[in-house]
Amino acid sequence: MEYRKLGPTALEVSAICLGTMTFGEQNSEADAHEQLDYALDRGVNFIDAAEMYPVPPRAETQGRTETYIGSWLARTGRRDDVVLATKVTGHARTPMEYLRDGETPRLTPDHIRRAIEGSLARLQTDHIDLYQLHWPDRSTNTFGKRGYVHDASETPVPIEETLGELARLVDEGKIRYVGLSNETPWGVMRFLRAAERESLPRAVSIQNPYSLLNRTFEIGLAECSIREQIGLLAYSPLAFGMLSGKYLDGAKPEGARLTRWERFARYSGERAAQATADYVALAREHGLDPAQMALAYVTSRDFVTSNIIGATTMEQLASNIDSAELTLSDEVLAGIEAIHTDNPDPSP
Repeated sequence: MEYRKLGPTALEVSAICLGTMTFGEQNSEADAHEQLDYALDRGVNFIDAAEMYPVPPRAETQGRTETYIGSWLARTGRRDDVVLATKVTGHARTPMEYLRDGETPRLTPDHIRRAIEGSLARLQTDHIDLYQLHWPDRSTNTFGKRGYVHDASETPVPIEETLGELARLVDEGKIRYVGLSNETPWGVMRFLRAAERESLPRAVSIQNPYSLLNRTFEIGLAECSIREQIGLLAYSPLAFGMLSGKYLDGAKPEGARLTRWERFARYSGERAAQATADYVALAREHGLDPAQMALAYVTSRDFVTSNIIGATTMEQLASNIDSAELTLSDEVLAGIEAIHTDNPDPSP
């Protein structure tokens, strides 16, 4: 397993990160513990969670993901063996008032304080290594939205106010580093500028979607990642499993995410299906597993710090981690670029 620096810090994280948003919904506590045991045995030292997980978010299940990780940490005593990341929910586009006792989650000092205390309790730890802001506290083009429409009536929480509370948490030893998620180039640079100007915690990572079906990160954020040492933690690298090819020709595998929840239609459009078919054909032409090819491409990008994989079965998990050993040939890379040129970013 390859290890990479987390931004400008001394922390080294595995090139593959274990995503956990299925823990508590598609995966039981026993499943979660088995996945964690196996991932660490394979060299994965990076675990990503969020206070709102599992997905899809519901009041009835909220917090289970962190709870399952916490019970694993308590059982194994392996806290020092992992870099533990989680997220505070900001002004989400889906109502999640249940997270804050009836209040809309925001990135205010009070909300951040309540969120971190809840996460620490569920995770059964005294600190989080990487604490991420799950969404900006303003309207942005997330989850496939095209065309920015400015809302002049919004009153986002000032970035300095958010970073100020995170600085207090760093001083108290409750978090070590700060990360962004679902951010834009404008947002990244504003956070970095505020941190430098006010001597506040500097974001060391950004967690955004990135896959063969959605390479929009390359347009503006990739340059930020490289020049500012704020590497990408790529989520949905398989586009909710689409790039494995298992949904081709209208297939609906029993128990699969896109079979169970029609709301996750972001990667299911006509153009996405065509691009997926082309990528799957390319992989098979070269004797590759389509999912492993898609993952290896993401992991190999120079702006990527870690590739967040998720799995509902141990077979999927093993295959996904195996992708870290795959180096794509120049011929395969050229084929990927040709498909992307013909059908760019069908699922932004």
